[in-house]
Amino acid sequence: MPTHTLGETAVAEPRRGAGSDFAGLSRQIMAAGLMRRRPWYYTVRISLIAGLYGFAWTAFAVVGDSWWTLAVAAFLAVVFGQVALVAHDVGHRQVFRLRRASAWTGRIAGNLGIGMGYGWWQDKHSRHHANPNHEELDPDVNPDVLVWSSNQARKAKGVARVIGGAQAYLFFPLLALEGFNLHVAGVRALADRSLKQRRNEGFLLFAHFALYLSALFVVLPPGKAIAFLAVHQCLFGIYLGSIFAPNHKGMPTLVGDDRPDFLRRQVLTSRNVRGGWFTDLALGGLNYQIEHHLFPSMPTPHLRKAQPIVRDYCRALNVGYLETGLIGSYRQVLRSLYEAGEPLRQAGGRARLPTP
Repeated sequence: MPTHTLGETAVAEPRRGAGSDFAGLSRQIMAAGLMRRRPWYYTVRISLIAGLYGFAWTAFAVVGDSWWTLAVAAFLAVVFGQVALVAHDVGHRQVFRLRRASAWTGRIAGNLGIGMGYGWWQDKHSRHHANPNHEELDPDVNPDVLVWSSNQARKAKGVARVIGGAQAYLFFPLLALEGFNLHVAGVRALADRSLKQRRNEGFLLFAHFALYLSALFVVLPPGKAIAFLAVHQCLFGIYLGSIFAPNHKGMPTLVGDDRPDFLRRQVLTSRNVRGGWFTDLALGGLNYQIEHHLFPSMPTPHLRKAQPIVRDYCRALNVGYLETGLIGSYRQVLRSLYEAGEPLRQAGGRARLPTP
């Protein structure tokens, strides 16, 4: 029985019937040796990112009271995004074999490093992997701010109902708030007594906030400190959102009992992004989203090698396998958001806006 582990959550698939197609693919991947760990790759990658993290804060101190500090803020936003990608890979048990090592590395990178509640994120991401793009089971498609289908639009309330008609035009501006949202969500999760290591999570999270804000307001006057915070957090949110948006947004959504077998559930709701080494670096390997969802504990450098195996296997089964360029993926996301908001535009009597 193939089992995929994400942090504390194991997702097991059936032995026969619906699971048999995935079992055949899994045998090919295992035979190719693509599930083997890559300790040296992660040693080098984590060391480089830790070095860039330290360099960014050193540059911040050296530049000091100057508007050039905003350039440091922009650079640090990219570094924060890369730290988040490391936390993501650690959470999928790609790096360490032991659960304890994975959990503590994730908390140090997430809570202490960038102010993201690792335990909260891990639970949310586990549920996403189990049921990607399911409107009732995947927390990433909750219609709290945006609606992801016309069905959600017809039932929308609150903020989603107010902005849903124009959400395609507001999508990237809203991503600027994603960094702040991660901080708030992490703090709110501390009230949940079921959160594991809740005290340690809280200590590391508030240690980040204290160190971060102290550095800003000790080195910079209040005006520049607030400007640095705004530029850094907004660009971090845009970068992080731009990494994850191409993966599932604009792909088919599922409702109710509509749950295909594991292979089709993962492939048909995911999108790959074509590109070279720069795309791999910028998106942290998540541009191979189909392969990642099928084999979440596969080390990042193996995803490119797994792609032709997975693509050919899906074609042999006549299972749709979508690849597009990075710009094309954003265009599909925006078009989907525009189409999903159509019922709200009609209900509001607004003039029809041009399709993005």
